Amino acid sequence: MENELINKVAQSGLVTIDLEDYFIPGERVLFDIKSWLFEELVLREKDFRENIKNHDWTQYTDKLVAIICSVDAIVPTWAYMLIATHLEPYTKSIVFGNLDKLEEENFMKQIAGLDAESFRDQKVVIKGCSKIPVPVSAYVALTEKLRPVVKSIMYGEPCSTVPIYKKK
Repeated sequence: MENELINKVAQSGLVTIDLEDYFIPGERVLFDIKSWLFEELVLREKDFRENIKNHDWTQYTDKLVAIICSVDAIVPTWAYMLIATHLEPYTKSIVFGNLDKLEEENFMKQIAGLDAESFRDQKVVIKGCSKIPVPVSAYVALTEKLRPVVKSIMYGEPCSTVPIYKKK
């Protein structure tokens, strides 16, 4: 059969990792404390604690929350910690920073939980295109995690890859 189509990609033994699979689903929320500051400038503990007490924390159930202060104010570290203690029972995830930082940290958590040993001596392609924006830091972290155990790392699609690493 000289006209038989051969799928060389399927025969290559490549293992594809799509970082999109490590995306944590859920609504992302930015929690900005600026409105809890006196004149959006100074944190007054008594008022701040009153806001904490009266706030409906259940609205963050199963959400991913990024805590920030969007104004140039001096905010003590304990204020963010206090907010986190009230968010934690409800949320999937909490970070200090903007929504980009939230995405980055969530991908990092997922990659940290990845069993690199399951890729030992494999030829790995880290998929490049996705429907969800994947932070560059996730690609770097995955490369760092896999490099010690894999035979090779490539970037892109199995039919068109860029070589990144090859074990000697």
